[in-house]
Amino acid sequence: MKGIQMITVNDVSMNFSGQPLFKHVDLKFVPGNCYGIIGANGAGKSTFLRILSGDLEPTTGEVIIPKEERMSILKQDHFQYDAYTVLDTVMMGNQHLYDVMKEKDALYEKEDFSEEDGIKASELEGEFAELNGWEAESDASKLVQGLGLNESVLYEPMSGLKESEKVKVLLAQALFGDPEIILLDEPTNGLDIEAVAWLEDFLSDYFGTVLVVSHDRHFLNNVCTHIVDIDYGGIKMYVGNYEFWYESSQLMQRVLKQQNKKNEEKIKELQEFISRFSANKSKSRQATARKKLLDKLTVEEIPASSRRYPFIGFDMDREAGKDILFVENLSKTAPDGTVLFKDITFTVNKGEKIAFVGNEMSITALFEILVGNSDPDSGSYKWGQSITYSYFPHDNSAFFNGCTLSILDWMRQYSKDQTETYLRGFLGRMLFSNDSVYKEVRVLSGGEKARCMFSRMMLFGSNMLILDSPPDPLDLESITAVNNGLSAFKGNVMFMSHDYEIVNTVADRIIELTPDRMIDKKGNYEDYVEFKKSLGEGKISLGTSYSE
Repeated sequence: MKGIQMITVNDVSMNFSGQPLFKHVDLKFVPGNCYGIIGANGAGKSTFLRILSGDLEPTTGEVIIPKEERMSILKQDHFQYDAYTVLDTVMMGNQHLYDVMKEKDALYEKEDFSEEDGIKASELEGEFAELNGWEAESDASKLVQGLGLNESVLYEPMSGLKESEKVKVLLAQALFGDPEIILLDEPTNGLDIEAVAWLEDFLSDYFGTVLVVSHDRHFLNNVCTHIVDIDYGGIKMYVGNYEFWYESSQLMQRVLKQQNKKNEEKIKELQEFISRFSANKSKSRQATARKKLLDKLTVEEIPASSRRYPFIGFDMDREAGKDILFVENLSKTAPDGTVLFKDITFTVNKGEKIAFVGNEMSITALFEILVGNSDPDSGSYKWGQSITYSYFPHDNSAFFNGCTLSILDWMRQYSKDQTETYLRGFLGRMLFSNDSVYKEVRVLSGGEKARCMFSRMMLFGSNMLILDSPPDPLDLESITAVNNGLSAFKGNVMFMSHDYEIVNTVADRIIELTPDRMIDKKGNYEDYVEFKKSLGEGKISLGTSYSE
């Protein structure tokens, strides 16, 4: 590790088409910290990372990074390294080391190896050793294994890997060789829970400067010492993880909205919150020295965000009876002959919120059967007579592709109250206001379509909600709203989600579904993980269902 160096951002502004994205940004990023960059979709998170990396010139200002500091960036092009082996790809995370190695190897392969070549090779050998080149293969192996890949994959071509494997290799590349600065844009996308946990541990112990953009709240909470918030056309930095930033931001908003009350009381509430959070720092996985940063926080530093949070709340027109859902010996095979699940049996009890984890194709196939969009190969299922369900499908394209209806008219299809006043009020809570309600639904972004689908579900008044990976295209604000809405709902929920916090805080029962087994465990996701650990994968037989 080199001496303490920092990234300095001086008066940086960025304009697009004459409109400011952010302006007059002054920040310092110090080694030993992990900075989570947050902001609404389109606020400029990835743009800011590109400016820091040198890939994009700011409109004004400068970014100062000491020349001796090596920066590593998580690549987003999964096909960029298809011509190379996995080992070569990972080692390219330290391009200089890789170039020295290749130059050295090329010299040794020369048929007419001269005395001059020998001198040059000797110099390269010295440089290679200085760069820890002899440990490079071992270091690369540790990284790929930590992320859940077998060591043997090192010698395979990148072109032969699955998408999920390429994601892990590119992440290993970004972490390789102890760079002083690591820039990560959505590093948890496509990672399984074990790989995410390993990455959290790696970054929590890392000596350098880490900047990360992520929609994964659990990940931000576990790794971040600071939150960098892009808001109000500016960028500000706050001490603490995402949970602390969010909770304190909400408290401050309440202070601003209740100016007629004694500010002293609200200030006291904020101070008590800070004290409570600081006392509970043990739940964070940061090193003790890092956690002490929270002690420096003052009430005056707590942000009041300009962000707008959609309201997602579900009311039941009718309470469910005792019988909810019975599934017996259900089996389904994909058109290509792949078994999705076989002979699965379970009963849903009143009020349960069940998170389905495991094979995504299997879970989607099950949901499609239960809502009547597909037929099982064998077995049966039966809904209770009082049950009404709303479904958020994995693929919502059928609702929007080629549809020329405005958002307002699209919603009118599903509403009992057809008046514009009612629909506008409803859509306003979902952040569709003024002339935006006249936008054609076919041109909406993924996040906007998701908000439309949630609005549709809210109109039905169902007592059973079925959701297939709903948070994926959403920003942090909408994900939080989904989390709050599902937690508050009094009826039944069956869902699949990639968001750790949603799964862990909403579900009171976990069903793991794969082509070869089903595990059924009451409790939240952390309970399920501990249950799996107690079993050990070696104790789980293929095709066996574990119930508790």
